[in-house]
Amino acid sequence: MNKYLFTSHFLFFIILIVLSGASCATDSNQKPAGQPPAEVDSTPEDVPQKTTTKIDTKTIIFFGNSLSAGYGLDPAQGFVGLIEKRIDSLKLNYKVINAGNSGETTSGGKERVGWILENYQPDIFVLELGGNDALRGLPVTAAEANLQTIIDAVKSKFPKAKILLAGMMAPPNMGNEYTTKFAAMYPRLAKKNNAALIPFLLDKVGGQPELNLPDGIHPNVEGHKIVKETVWKELEKLLEIG
Repeated sequence: MNKYLFTSHFLFFIILIVLSGASCATDSNQKPAGQPPAEVDSTPEDVPQKTTTKIDTKTIIFFGNSLSAGYGLDPAQGFVGLIEKRIDSLKLNYKVINAGNSGETTSGGKERVGWILENYQPDIFVLELGGNDALRGLPVTAAEANLQTIIDAVKSKFPKAKILLAGMMAPPNMGNEYTTKFAAMYPRLAKKNNAALIPFLLDKVGGQPELNLPDGIHPNVEGHKIVKETVWKELEKLLEIG
């Protein structure tokens, strides 16, 4: 991770450390255990819906924390909802499942992924976890093992599913050794599992007050538009078009 990027996000991560506990506990988008995640529907009612046979429709699952859940916003305004809207406008044969769960750590995701895979069959699985582990200073080795377990679960049940891993950064006040190990975790997992990689999900958004909610943690409407483009850059490569 270059020095400029750490410096530009320093204030962002200091605020994250202070407020992360409250963020995890108060997200109004958190879903009760055992309740299925919502299928994002951001298409205006007056726009005709595309018609496709149910058996041919492919599924993209966004499996993450409050960033995927679109904390503080209408789900259609979050980056997942915006991606669903773009897919729909392009008349691509995909449906989007938003399985974001606020406050989720990699350990929580490891426990939850089985239920998701029992109820949904992903063609593309976007794995967006690890940020809360870094905020709490949890061991990088444990986070990496948990992420690998999630990937293994997806591959075991759905071998043809494509994996897109969303990378995050650890706050610099965790120390150089921790931040370096954390930064290296995502590329290593991507290479090991032949997965696509978003190097940093909050690129150009983290640490920018005008692009985040007043809590300084979660992207606002404009911030999610930028995150959507960051995700789309890699997701588009995995879509089967035509």
